[in-house]
Amino acid sequence: MKRASFLLLALFSVSFAFAQQKDIPSAKPGVTYGKKVTAKKAVQLPELASKLENAPEYTGKIEGTVVEVCKKKGCFMKLARANGEPVMVKFTDYAFFMPQDIVGKTVVVEGNAKVKETSVERLQHFAQDAGKSKEEIAAITQPKRDIEIVADGVLVVK
Repeated sequence: MKRASFLLLALFSVSFAFAQQKDIPSAKPGVTYGKKVTAKKAVQLPELASKLENAPEYTGKIEGTVVEVCKKKGCFMKLARANGEPVMVKFTDYAFFMPQDIVGKTVVVEGNAKVKETSVERLQHFAQDAGKSKEEIAAITQPKRDIEIVADGVLVVK
């Protein structure tokens, strides 16, 4: 009986995860996720680092190109940066998720950005959610201090 209950619970969890991903609209220009966002007055991602040199945080709109999205359910994404190290974008209270086809799209995120240290455990969790290999996950041995954005909304620009 325990085995049957566990199997049903596992089956329900998997079907729920797939159902959530199907309910997320495709990433087409003009589509918003979470809070409604416009592109007006958005700073380009390269400008964000200089803004954070003079203040502990930045609240507003940031434009960038998506280079990665959580493969499990779209619970985070990463924006491209010139140095090759992407910027992590999470979503306020996990209130919304991103579709898998958002990679390569230009987006405007509205929310709060600050420099934050992320633990090894958390970095490994993100790598696992992103579908990285066991070797890549095991290679993460140091915490990382970097910009992190918590977005209230995302607009697909192009």
